[in-house]
Amino acid sequence: MKIFFSFALLVFHFQYVQASSEDQKAFAVAKQNACLGCHAINKKIVGPSFESVAQKYQADSSAQAFLKNKIAKGGAGSWGVVPMPANAKLSDADLSLLTSWILRGAPNKN
Repeated sequence: MKIFFSFALLVFHFQYVQASSEDQKAFAVAKQNACLGCHAINKKIVGPSFESVAQKYQADSSAQAFLKNKIAKGGAGSWGVVPMPANAKLSDADLSLLTSWILRGAPNKN
């Protein structure tokens, strides 16, 4: 039983460290690409907070694909009339990292 708990603790720690590292990378991508000029983690600026986006799409199984497209191509209408500029230079990997982070509420230790 002791071995099981030790193993479970080790697995949990590894997952936490991995998620924390991915969160830091996602925050850096958001910062480098001016996302934080219009969005904040927990309050509306020009666009909605990342936490609000996570809440809106929490039950939507197609949310990641939708948000990847919205970030890459831009658009308007989902949150009002202010358009979101396209971020076409982001790689698919960065888009996936960013959307996963946003859909988890943009956790950030920075």
